[in-house]
Amino acid sequence: MTDEQIRSIVIVGGGTAGWMAASILSRLMPKGRATIRLIESEEIGTIGVGEATVPLMQIFNGVLGIDEQDFVRRTKGTFKLGIEFRDWGDLGNVHFHGFGDYGEYIDGIAPHHHWLKLRELGDPTPLAEHSFPSVLAKRQRFAPSATKAGEAAHYKYAYHFDAGLYAQYLREYAERLGVERHEGRIVDVRLRDTDGSIEAVVTADGERFEADLFVDCTGFAGLLIEQALQTGYEDWTYWLPCDRALAVPCEHGGGLTPYTVSTAREAGWQWRIPLQHRIGNGYVYSSRFIDDAGAAETLLANLDGAPLAEPRLLKFTTGHRRKFWNKNVLALGLAAGFLEPLESTSILLIQTGIARFIEMFPSLDFDPVLADEYNRMTANEYGRIRDFILLHYCLTRRTDTEFWRYCGSIDLPEPLQRKIDVFRSRGIIPMLADESFQEPSWVAIFVGQEVLPRHYDPMADRIDLERLKAGMRHRRETIARIADTLPFHSDFVARTVAATVQ
Repeated sequence: MTDEQIRSIVIVGGGTAGWMAASILSRLMPKGRATIRLIESEEIGTIGVGEATVPLMQIFNGVLGIDEQDFVRRTKGTFKLGIEFRDWGDLGNVHFHGFGDYGEYIDGIAPHHHWLKLRELGDPTPLAEHSFPSVLAKRQRFAPSATKAGEAAHYKYAYHFDAGLYAQYLREYAERLGVERHEGRIVDVRLRDTDGSIEAVVTADGERFEADLFVDCTGFAGLLIEQALQTGYEDWTYWLPCDRALAVPCEHGGGLTPYTVSTAREAGWQWRIPLQHRIGNGYVYSSRFIDDAGAAETLLANLDGAPLAEPRLLKFTTGHRRKFWNKNVLALGLAAGFLEPLESTSILLIQTGIARFIEMFPSLDFDPVLADEYNRMTANEYGRIRDFILLHYCLTRRTDTEFWRYCGSIDLPEPLQRKIDVFRSRGIIPMLADESFQEPSWVAIFVGQEVLPRHYDPMADRIDLERLKAGMRHRRETIARIADTLPFHSDFVARTVAATVQ
């Protein structure tokens, strides 16, 4: 029998995507099965937009066997309970999307229906008081051990970190496991005459790298997946009109909050990501509705402290490649596609992309059946995330700027329109295949932007009213009691993961 196993892998491009791929492949591939080489150029640099994550980051680091405290310390990171949204829906609106639920199902009915029932009967208690991460965030508290304090206190958490430092951290990890790093700028991509797949890449100094499998982590350029294989791109600018971002770090001037802040602006939104050594800031906006100078003025006028650099301009087109896996090339990170970082999904999509590929890891024949299924599932995932991000925009009642009037008039993708219609009718979230965000996340945005259903689930009436009131009150009291026993986030960071701040 002919040996059809992949024996050589070349990753083109470093940064977060490249070194995440190198780390997980070197960790999970059978020892000695394949050589893994990574080619990157210090001339090119990396985008480094994604400094906020979702809880899947814990699982990824756990698979690598990374010590959490060492990782957070080395990347000058902090902890993240969710995202606070300001001025979305209406000016003055503030709501929170936390990494947790609103309680267990009661007699098979989701807890937000019981909250809706009590609200209809005159109870003014906000839904967020039933969410442990929301209460913690409001009180600036954090401790991972809180997840052991009982069901009422169950929540997940993620991280804020310096993406450049994380890439360096993973580089050290991958090189310890045998990944070879090569410095060089790719100037030529050679295709096989037989099937049009990639045979080799060539650097500016003439060095040639052949491989069975190539992983494209070259950012927006898509050097392999697009420039060489001409895969094509699905443009989602109509639904997500923001096409630029200005990013700038600044000095600390506010609190070390255990959450990201997203503030809606005239033509987009501004992020605030607290790290130990600085605050990361950026303005994601549509160039149709504001020019670069106006966006920079807005960004710089809304910083916690003095800027530490000039704002850096990033241009992008929201959407994704028509194929993420094409012939013998897998695209990851910005080479695969880009969805604006409103819900911190850039690094998530790298993780799920490489995990799905490992699950379907090919032989040398690169069976197109596997590639088709990979591409189908990944396109679904991108589409579901697109719809979740779009939900934040399309629910707006703002008419104060041209940008927000546009967002309120978009013809929505059918799956999202159906979700909205069903929720408005009965408070139900129709969940689809390959969803990254589950029911509590969708409820957080609907309710947070004050979009409520016409009726709660009538099955909620099976519960005795006094028993229901007591149960909901018990959850709130338990959450508040436990939250008050936990340290402030800034104190927890200083005590357990303090970095050497330069």
